[in-house]
Amino acid sequence: MELSVVDVPDRSRYEVSAGGEVVGFSAYHQIEDGVLALPHVEVDRAVEGRGVASTLMRESLDDIRRRGLKVVPICPFAKEFVKRNPEYADLVQ
Repeated sequence: MELSVVDVPDRSRYEVSAGGEVVGFSAYHQIEDGVLALPHVEVDRAVEGRGVASTLMRESLDDIRRRGLKVVPICPFAKEFVKRNPEYADLVQ
């Protein structure tokens, strides 16, 4: 399954698509200058267990790093993802 992740700033979220169809998202909002909160990650049940949420988080955090921002993971999945992937620990505010 080929996945594509894009930032959709007017919806304050990163969206992940498979075959041109949005199958999940990671919501965010700015809590202070240069810091984004990550309150919610969701993927369609039809694609659960296929690494979609992990791909979404990885590509979202890579983009956030490129932008020079920090994050506060609030969503339990986002918290656990960062914990399991220490290469993203430097992004946590």
